[in-house]
Amino acid sequence: MQEYRPVKEGKVREIYDVGEGLIMVATDRISAFDVILKNRITDKGAVLTQLSRFWFEYTKDVMPNHMISTDTADMPEFFRTPEFERRSMLCKKLTMLPIECIVRGYITGSGWESYKKNGTVCGIQLPDGLQESEQLPEPIFTPSTKAEIGDHDENIDFARCIEVLEKAFPGKGREYAEIIRDKTLALYRLCADYAKTKGIIIADTKFEFGLNEAGEVVLADEMLTPDSSRFWPLAGYAPGKSQPSFDKQFVRDWLKANPDSDYKLPQDVIDKTIAKYKEAYAMLTGKELD
Repeated sequence: MQEYRPVKEGKVREIYDVGEGLIMVATDRISAFDVILKNRITDKGAVLTQLSRFWFEYTKDVMPNHMISTDTADMPEFFRTPEFERRSMLCKKLTMLPIECIVRGYITGSGWESYKKNGTVCGIQLPDGLQESEQLPEPIFTPSTKAEIGDHDENIDFARCIEVLEKAFPGKGREYAEIIRDKTLALYRLCADYAKTKGIIIADTKFEFGLNEAGEVVLADEMLTPDSSRFWPLAGYAPGKSQPSFDKQFVRDWLKANPDSDYKLPQDVIDKTIAKYKEAYAMLTGKELD
């Protein structure tokens, strides 16, 4: 049996090259504030992979994506073990675009902090008088650069997004920037509308895109998971304050309140976090995690 080693490791994912494609494995690691925490969150990787699969299938007619299969029977024998079950995705190889495509439908997090200072988010002027967690008149595209592990992503405006892409793909910067902006907003609107019917507000999220061999822009990485999004319960939503959350905001809040934690979570925070992830999965998909 041929053995494989990751060709790339991110904060949460490990990527294996299997010749014709890549296998993305979502681990049970969790990161916050660009730091990998010392704990593992059992079953978290399975939630991320299976929820991404759900969204990729739901949106495939709107935007092509990189997913081939999440069934380890379709992967080399090395991956047909419990360690890789449910958390692995066989994907097409792409040339990734060096932009994190963030879309915000509500004013919260770093966007709220920026708005309080000067009324803008990533160079976009917003109406006066917005409250924390309020829905924006229209979703906004607020890209960032993609940082290496240990570094911080940098929020940028659309003009800078074009420059970054132009440097990486001469002659294509504006074209690619407009495509990923328009697709990011379209995907968000579609999925946020769906999620509301299931009792979840998607306050914001991020997408990543790559180019296939034909030079077409393709949706990649993960999609609308609790790691890459802010999920709020629709029941009880009220602007003017921070909202309870289905995502790792729970972890962020605990770390902020415990600055001497050395990025190590207590067991009750771990248990509550995975419970929130699984609850969001069940509400959005209509079924329990396999």
